[in-house]
Amino acid sequence: MTNINQLVSDSTKLLEALIQIPSFSREEDKTADLIQQFLNDKHIPSERIGNNVIAYNKHYTANKPSILLNSHHDTVKPNPGYTNDPFTASISDGKLYGLGSNDAGGCLVSLIACFCYFYNEEELPFNLCLIASAEEEVSGKQGIEEAYKHIPACSFAIVGEPTLLELAIAEKGLMVLDCEAIGESGHAARNEGVNAIYQTMDDIQWFRTYQFPKQSEFLGPVKMSVTMIESGSQHNVVPASCKYVVDVRTTDVYSNLEVLEIIQSHVKSNVQARSTRLNPSSIPLNHPVVQSGIALGKKTYGSPTMSDQALLPIPSIKVGPGDSARSHTANEFIYLEEIDAGIRFYIALLIGIKEIE
Repeated sequence: MTNINQLVSDSTKLLEALIQIPSFSREEDKTADLIQQFLNDKHIPSERIGNNVIAYNKHYTANKPSILLNSHHDTVKPNPGYTNDPFTASISDGKLYGLGSNDAGGCLVSLIACFCYFYNEEELPFNLCLIASAEEEVSGKQGIEEAYKHIPACSFAIVGEPTLLELAIAEKGLMVLDCEAIGESGHAARNEGVNAIYQTMDDIQWFRTYQFPKQSEFLGPVKMSVTMIESGSQHNVVPASCKYVVDVRTTDVYSNLEVLEIIQSHVKSNVQARSTRLNPSSIPLNHPVVQSGIALGKKTYGSPTMSDQALLPIPSIKVGPGDSARSHTANEFIYLEEIDAGIRFYIALLIGIKEIE
């Protein structure tokens, strides 16, 4: 097995190099190249599916269960509030600054280090599959969703996102709904027509007040927010159409399709989901990976933010170094000690896993 201190040093250098290469979603080819070169330098073969990088432990065998290690190497565009160069990796007061350092570079390099630590181990009770995924920030169809189609099925996944190394065992899903209330046009002065805005008001009131019967233990209720509205052509014409958008954050007690059917059965507006792909997720408390994390003193919680978990068809846990509150902020950073702790945590987490199927 590789020396952990050396892995920490190598991982920090890798993250510094990643920061200095722009890798906006769907434009991650250069960081994918860098990750492959890093693995190659350690004599670890890898393959590419688009801008996703995939690797397996050296002694992978079909008669063992497989664990997926996943984090992403794409970033959002820099926050306008940056006062330093987002593509310059700089270290100050124990912090490594740069775009993607916290979300999710620290997690990514820590998981890669963990993978490297176990890569040559012959007696592992499980296989490891590493996917450094693309398009996570835009939930793109050529990211983890596509990459997972090209690997043997895994029992579960460890998804690297900044959680302060606490265990996110549930995560909200997302649907964006395009809604339209239909009325009948007429002249406002003559009280003609059927005002689509008034039709909409009833439905919006429903979205504001409806409580779904089931609530998630870790995520609470399904949350619906009307976020955009558009209607009317001029002041004296009763509008025949009123369009609005609803942001729906789903929980693990309903699928997205179930929530959509409930909504459509209650409102008069025409309701269409832009996508139902981004489902909520959860993993049982008694799952071996959760129990391993708890044994390491970590707390469990439900996460309101989305990750590649939403597109994985297997149970998953979200955990990693860094703090979600720093994600997408100006002058993003991660503490160097968080990378060190992340690598050691991931290694200990895998060592503590018992009896997976």
